[in-house]
Amino acid sequence: MKHPAARSGTPPPLTHLVDALGGLAKADLLRERPPHPVGGVSFCSNDYLGLASRVVGGVSAGAGASRLVAGEHPEHRALEGRLAGWLGVEACLLFTSGYAANVGVVSALADAPEDLILSDALNHASIVDGCRLSRAEVIVYPHLDLSAVEGHLRRRRRRRAWVITESYFSMDADSPDLPALRRLCDEHGAALIVDEAHALGVLGPGGRGLLAASQVQAEVTIGTLGKAFGGGGAFVGGCPALIAWLWNRARTFVFSTGLSPVLARAGREALEAVEGDPSLREQALERAGDLRGGLARLGHRVLGYGHIVPWVVGDARAAMTFATQLQREGLAVQAIRPPSVPAGTSRLRLTASASQSRPDVARLVEAIARLQP
Repeated sequence: MKHPAARSGTPPPLTHLVDALGGLAKADLLRERPPHPVGGVSFCSNDYLGLASRVVGGVSAGAGASRLVAGEHPEHRALEGRLAGWLGVEACLLFTSGYAANVGVVSALADAPEDLILSDALNHASIVDGCRLSRAEVIVYPHLDLSAVEGHLRRRRRRRAWVITESYFSMDADSPDLPALRRLCDEHGAALIVDEAHALGVLGPGGRGLLAASQVQAEVTIGTLGKAFGGGGAFVGGCPALIAWLWNRARTFVFSTGLSPVLARAGREALEAVEGDPSLREQALERAGDLRGGLARLGHRVLGYGHIVPWVVGDARAAMTFATQLQREGLAVQAIRPPSVPAGTSRLRLTASASQSRPDVARLVEAIARLQP
């Protein structure tokens, strides 16, 4: 998908990164990917006891250092290339966690007081912290409120604007209108940043998320390997200039030991499973449908759609009581209370999985039917 030209008269988002990277190169400050050392003796790794080089499943256990120094490994590049091809983006960069990816991306891109960030009110804490660490003006708009986004973009006097949202909100199991957000960003020359953490692997064509389902391209796509992919780490996808800028300026990347090569290999194998076995996401969504149907028959309030099933109880004490009762029956559930959710909306956040059976779900629904507040 080609990025549409902004109709606001401003340059397309992220073009400024090319100039900024050129400035770093002229000053001999541009950091580029080093080759993975083959043979020889390393005197730049932090692998002080030599344990990172131990082999686990045919792969080095640790990176040993920041990837800018001595932590670059062929497994990193292999997974980044596969993820980019799968998502249909030009390039990807691995981070050690979804939290590190969001904090690093937002703080590295919105790096000037002249910038404006528009952030959905229910965005994850990692996005919130990235906004706090940025140098931009931050406006938190009401959850999914397109009119608020449009109003702030129309009144904007800032040099650049960044609109940040999750594609599938894990506490409410709902989603923004991504095509409408894309149109607003194009009309006002803003960049769209989308965190697909809870969607990738399950939702969208081939599990490729809700951007793919909406046929929308964001300037920045963020995903995690620690949820549907069952491993650890995260990644950011976008244009080469974005990836080069993050390599040079995302502090959570630059100053962190690289993702374990074992986790990179595991991520590649998980991606192969997602691509090769659509029954996994089909089963997860079937179990979610069974659970939603069972709760509806009991008259309980359930939010959203998809594989996350938020059952709103309301009172925090009741939510804790219900969770404890279910745990005693061998059913692992957790109560979600303020400040994670607004007061009066405490809930049990239930998740469906391909590893669950229909009898498993029936057992949970039967146990819920017996609950006493």
